[in-house]
Amino acid sequence: MTTVSMRHGGGSGMDGTGWAPDPSDVNRLLPARPAASLADHLGRLGPLPARPARDLVRMLDRIGLLGRGGAGFPGARKLAAVATAAAASRLPAVVVANCCEGDPTSAKDAVLVDRSPHLVIDGALAAAAAVGADRVVLAAHPGSPTLRTLQHALAQRPPSGVLVEPVAIPARYLASEATSIVRFLNTGDARPIGRLSPIWERGVEERPTLVANAETLAQLALLTRFGPDWFAAVGSPEEPGTVLITVGGAVHRAGVVEVPTGTALRDVLACAGAAPTGWALVGGLAGAWLDLDRAAGVGFGTADLRAAGAGRGVGSITVLPPGACLLVETARIVRHQAEAGARQCGPCMFGLPAIAADLSALVGGDRSALHRLQRRLPIVKGRGACGHPDGTVALAAGALAAITTYRRGHLEQHLAGRTCRPSAAVPLGPTVGTVGAAGTTNGRRP
Repeated sequence: MTTVSMRHGGGSGMDGTGWAPDPSDVNRLLPARPAASLADHLGRLGPLPARPARDLVRMLDRIGLLGRGGAGFPGARKLAAVATAAAASRLPAVVVANCCEGDPTSAKDAVLVDRSPHLVIDGALAAAAAVGADRVVLAAHPGSPTLRTLQHALAQRPPSGVLVEPVAIPARYLASEATSIVRFLNTGDARPIGRLSPIWERGVEERPTLVANAETLAQLALLTRFGPDWFAAVGSPEEPGTVLITVGGAVHRAGVVEVPTGTALRDVLACAGAAPTGWALVGGLAGAWLDLDRAAGVGFGTADLRAAGAGRGVGSITVLPPGACLLVETARIVRHQAEAGARQCGPCMFGLPAIAADLSALVGGDRSALHRLQRRLPIVKGRGACGHPDGTVALAAGALAAITTYRRGHLEQHLAGRTCRPSAAVPLGPTVGTVGAAGTTNGRRP
């Protein structure tokens, strides 16, 4: 995959601690010249300064940094919760850097680790200092370039007193969910523990645990170095900084782009040589469909996307080719999601397969399937042990709303017996995999 950055002119940035890169340059996470070695990384950004934990949480709160792994949880609240639990329990916390890239529509974390592995590790160490952790886990899929890059980067770093260890997590869709990683590290079972499991209080080894996405930690490392004023020099006032977006599907140059938050979808797509027309899946397999002809001016930011009926999710935009059938594509995705479930609760075991069957029946012209879906989707929503069923239900419900509102004529053609071919523009990853014992490699105290 290619990487593209949008550039802005400007001067230098200072936060009172010394030199800082040009704050208007958007090549923050993905430098034009990869900083894979520690020497290149330090030459580009300088050393990571030590900051009091309270200062880091305060800066996070000031800029409103949200997690970049899909849930979009406020970073300040997350760090504060783990730090409070660690102090109350008198146990050192654990930090997990989630570099797994579980959603097949996204490649941003893999590209980030390839270009700036030390930035991710710096962010994990900054988070460890903030929450009182003595162990950092770098989670990546077995045999992946990401895992090898992290191992190589870790071997270059000097000791610092924190145990940092790369761990291979099974390459299954749900295996990289936060509670799945915690469960895997504890038991070797890479399935979600449940949405109500307080891993911030009792996670890895029953210790307070912070699980954060690789991009989130890289942003944290920049904030730690250069402060909130530098960080907020680009992006929208409500959500400053840059964001990584994987643009794929029917585009000329599929890849990962780094743009200021709030950049209009039309401008994001232009980086990939794509026109803002047709349907696009925004936010990954648990995301939402947007009609680009109506939503081209929507900014890629949390508030703007929410107002348009979508979300940032895993940070991906997957464009369907002209003439692709939204109903067929949705049925294909939901079938994959039903097969990828953890099989631990009724909605996952029975609800999602039934929804997938109803969508396939609707594609084939079964009018009664539409009525079944309209009854079934609200029943399944909110009842899963984890968020997997909810994301799938939301995707299906959004597609049904779109085809019954904007594409009613096309739906009637399906009901009359006309069939459409899937485009396969949306990539679908493996649904099953071997769940083995947790393995760690190259554990060091950098």
